[in-house]
Amino acid sequence: MAVPVETRRPASPSRPPEGSRWTRDVIETKVFGVLRWVVIVGLVLVTLFPFYYMFILSIRPLDSLLRDPGSLAIPFGELDWSSYRNIMTPQEGGGQGFLRFMGNSAMVALGTVLISLLVAIPGSYAISRLNFFGRRQISALFLAVYLFPSILLAIPLFTFFTRLGLRGQLVALLIVYVAQVIPVTIYMLRNYFDTIPTSLEEAAALDGCSRLGVLRRISLPLAMPAIISNGLFVFMIAWNEFLFALLFLVNTRSNWTVSLGLSQLAGSIEVPTTVLMAGSVILTLPIIIIFFAAERLLTEGLTAGAEKG
Repeated sequence: MAVPVETRRPASPSRPPEGSRWTRDVIETKVFGVLRWVVIVGLVLVTLFPFYYMFILSIRPLDSLLRDPGSLAIPFGELDWSSYRNIMTPQEGGGQGFLRFMGNSAMVALGTVLISLLVAIPGSYAISRLNFFGRRQISALFLAVYLFPSILLAIPLFTFFTRLGLRGQLVALLIVYVAQVIPVTIYMLRNYFDTIPTSLEEAAALDGCSRLGVLRRISLPLAMPAIISNGLFVFMIAWNEFLFALLFLVNTRSNWTVSLGLSQLAGSIEVPTTVLMAGSVILTLPIIIIFFAAERLLTEGLTAGAEKG
């Protein structure tokens, strides 16, 4: 006689048992899922809203702006780009000459990035890999440079460049910026070189690579994300710097940088607000473009480092 066997349907693993649907893990997952979007939306609003409002002010007609300065939208038919034409037209043509100022800023900023990286890369690699007397103390000295505010150096540098005949020249600004950013660049790159395993460099040396060959073929590709991010950091410092630009270049309008030109617009009652906002957008836009370009290069540099490793 066959004995009936009671079969039970196994519980579905995707459905928790009744009475325990709201476990601690489920609640935490839902709460942090909501908080994640709240934080993302909040950061996007805080970051983009000032730039959006600045851009809206720059393309509104002046009379419309005076009637309703708090409006956050503008009809398509009222778009007015005359502020940008005014800001980019040379001073001889009745404009503000920001195209020349942007060229000056670009030369100084790119020159600062190039020279500082050419000096900082071998310097930071030497501090990270070579043993010499005072190696640890040098790293502390690099940070000690930033304990002194820039205003303490302003007057001595002003006198020094005046005697050399460099006051009013972009070369003076380039020298000051390079001297200002090299210590922190060396410090940051040294920390990154310390994270690269020395076993990779030793293996390359056993294969016959020289010290420079190891640096070029092994260390630099692996450190490329840090090098690019440092270059972006240095570019932003040199592009936005104002104190030394005002001190050295204020009497030579043809050599003004874009931050100095914008400050002079802000101090004039004859310049409309729309033109001032257009200048602010032009000052900010290159940094945004370079940031997104550097973000792509950062990813490529990280991938190259992984392949080498």
